[in-house]
Amino acid sequence: MKRFLFINLLFFSTFLFAQEISDYKFQCKSLLSKSGKLFLDLKNDQSIKLANEALNLAIQNNDDEIAAKAYNLIGLNYSDFSEINKAIETYKKGLLKANKTNNDTIKSWLTNNLANAYCYNEVDFNEGIKYYKLALQYSQKLNYEYETAFTKLNLVSALFRVANYQEGIDYLIETKDFVDQTDDVEVKITFYSLYADYFNNESNDFNKAEEYYLIAFNYSKNNEIEFIQSHVANLYKDISTFYSKHKKFEEAYHFSKMSDSLNTIIYNAERIESVANISKDVEKNEVERNLFEIKQEKKLQEEKLKTSKIIFLLFIVIFTFLFLLLLSLYKNNRLRKEKNEELERANLELKLAKEKAEEASNIKSQFISTISHELRTPLYGVIGTTDIIEEEHKELSNSPHLKALKFSANYLLSLVNDILKVYKIEENKVILEDNIFNLSDVIDNIKESLETIARRNNNKIEINIDNRIPQFLIGDKIRLSQIIINLMSNSLKFTQNGKVVVNVDLDSVEGEKIFVKFKVMDTGIGIPEKYQKTVFDKFVQIERKEDDYQGTGLGLTIVKKLISLFKGSIDLQSEEGKGTTITFIIPFKKGNSKNQDFIENVEVDFTQFKPYNILVVEDNKINQVVTKRLLENHKFICDIVDDGFAALNNLETKSYDAILMDINMPKINGFETSKLIRAKGITTPIIAVTAFAKEEIIDKAKDAQINDVVVKPFEASKLFQIIHELITKLNNS
Repeated sequence: MKRFLFINLLFFSTFLFAQEISDYKFQCKSLLSKSGKLFLDLKNDQSIKLANEALNLAIQNNDDEIAAKAYNLIGLNYSDFSEINKAIETYKKGLLKANKTNNDTIKSWLTNNLANAYCYNEVDFNEGIKYYKLALQYSQKLNYEYETAFTKLNLVSALFRVANYQEGIDYLIETKDFVDQTDDVEVKITFYSLYADYFNNESNDFNKAEEYYLIAFNYSKNNEIEFIQSHVANLYKDISTFYSKHKKFEEAYHFSKMSDSLNTIIYNAERIESVANISKDVEKNEVERNLFEIKQEKKLQEEKLKTSKIIFLLFIVIFTFLFLLLLSLYKNNRLRKEKNEELERANLELKLAKEKAEEASNIKSQFISTISHELRTPLYGVIGTTDIIEEEHKELSNSPHLKALKFSANYLLSLVNDILKVYKIEENKVILEDNIFNLSDVIDNIKESLETIARRNNNKIEINIDNRIPQFLIGDKIRLSQIIINLMSNSLKFTQNGKVVVNVDLDSVEGEKIFVKFKVMDTGIGIPEKYQKTVFDKFVQIERKEDDYQGTGLGLTIVKKLISLFKGSIDLQSEEGKGTTITFIIPFKKGNSKNQDFIENVEVDFTQFKPYNILVVEDNKINQVVTKRLLENHKFICDIVDDGFAALNNLETKSYDAILMDINMPKINGFETSKLIRAKGITTPIIAVTAFAKEEIIDKAKDAQINDVVVKPFEASKLFQIIHELITKLNNS
């Protein structure tokens, strides 16, 4: 829960310049005054620009006090946009400048704002408390009642966040007289919201907490200052969280909506982009300022050297040796400084390159996750419908067409996943699974699924499997299928009136590892020699005249990457006009008799299951039909609802044995719905049924107390088994 943290922007009342008459000081005063007003009006880009101009003038005139004030303003703007690392770095630069002066006021501002950055953004509360107490010493030393009260309120908020309510409430009580006397709306909002926080978390007194929250809310309605709007948005969020905690969901939703609406106004894309642009200019100017200071230092050194030379000329005989030694040291220092400057520039370039690479990586990951979800959702409808046809029409259970459809749909799902994850394979983020399988069955299924392509080009498929290979192997059969299908598909596309031969031989045995050699040969058009070294690269396609040869250019890339995941090897031999032979070797483990028993008994006996009552929370109409039919075909009783709020309403009047929860839904997502269900004390097993990859959501699922995750499309038997196990576990507990 975030709390309001007051910032020190008091120079409108306390920003006094000593009787300076130089033009640049008056210019700086004007720049900083305008910058502060723009900051309060939420015009952050213009505020940063003016503060940066004042900072340039201060550095040029070696004025540490003005520089510290300018850094303070720039840091405030960064904090407002959650550029926390930049804000902390800027405040610390300001403190370095302020500590060179006798101005305790600016030291108080910077220490307080630095503490705000640590605490408001939940970076390090203990570090923030340390700086608040230092700021409090400065304000008390200066006898600034206004600033002392601000700092105490900040300190109370930080102490509450680390559950130190006893020390915090003492400081809060000390500010009461000041709060009663002042007309400052922000002070009153924070004071009463902190009291509400205390009664909500420490005393667990709902009525008192609600009373103080509503007092703070009433003051927020009188606010007319743009800057305080972000604090008001946080107040609404705190009140929403408070009502949600006490199961007053209508009130919680009302204040949450108010908070979101206000944040949308404050943190719009245009402001964010403008601040980001001006931030780059500030960073560039910071480098220029550093260079200027270095040049000033160099100039000073040169002047000192000139003076020294005069002395050396007067005493040249006595100090000749010393002069030569100092000259040598000077040259070495200058060379070292140049090298240091080169290193600093190189480090800055590397840092910028790293930030850009990380940004690109994040965008790519988000894109992959979104596309993966959007593709898995319709695939669930295809695969689920296939399962329903197989279940409802037993006469088609042995149909080769249905088998081919089911196999191709599952293969398409796996292929879509791997195409989307081709870059993740490069980053070693794809892990092979160990499944026990019959190699002959796998290759026969592949052959059946490719017969249509073979007939189209009048080709024949020939399969030869070495009988020395064990009947059962352990490895990732899905990705092995992808390799073979990609290679055979390519051969069939580029061959007409010929044949494609697949030879599978036992290559060698090393302990428990069995190395199997696969050779895919065709009598097709072959690959020109100039393309043979690049056909495995991403998006590379051989120039063809026929339209049928178009594709993504990823097939052979995926083959090579998958074989490398198996720690196998691949070789290509081709002659134009005569055909192509691709040979690859992959290691597997041998499946023993226990593994064979597992395969034979893998089917789940659903006849022993009770007619469980299932609540399905799903917004996609097609997926609703598929899931409902799958459940009802196995004697489950189910209700369908479109969103999380409807699910909560159903649970008020009816109990269920299990809940199937979609994650990506309108109004309220599956995680929040599950949290609300658990908040009601309902222990019914919740199973997330989602198109997101499991590893992407597992942490959020645990946080929402979701019992298990099943990724769409899924095997119906696996889902039913999970339902049965979770219900049994709950009943036995």
